Amino acid sequence: MAESKVSIANRLLAVKRNSGKSYSQVAVETGLTNVYVAQLLRRQAQLKPETAPKLKAALPELTEDLLQEMMRPPMRSYDPNLIQEPTIYRLNEAVMHFGESIKEIINEEFGDGIMSAIDFFCSVEKVKGVDGKDRVVLTFDGKYLPHSEQKSEHMISRLRLQ
Repeated sequence: MAESKVSIANRLLAVKRNSGKSYSQVAVETGLTNVYVAQLLRRQAQLKPETAPKLKAALPELTEDLLQEMMRPPMRSYDPNLIQEPTIYRLNEAVMHFGESIKEIINEEFGDGIMSAIDFFCSVEKVKGVDGKDRVVLTFDGKYLPHSEQKSEHMISRLRLQ
């Protein structure tokens, strides 16, 4: 029987904890973003073969079976109960509150389209505000994807049927 995603993620997170390193430290050592490192260790992203040696060097306790598992396409998912966790709730609240304005600005600046969540980079940084207090900086860096006009002459499936 295959090991569950939760079980594998727990093993991966234990390796990270045992290393004593932060996500940001592992990110610097691998050339990845800190959020992507977290996604890898939670089995929410696929480890590319060329990155595996860097991750193994950063986290030497990673076993070959874990590395092989991380290189398989993951089942990207989330637990709907996560919304109850205060940080995740606030992130969702911020996107819901600012989302309509962000959408309008994207459309104004780029045209009718969206930001990709696939060709996407995300990072979290800690900075000092002008008042000297700690601030969280989230960066969402996604490729712009324009909506296309749906012309029947461009439908490959329709062209094959003719």
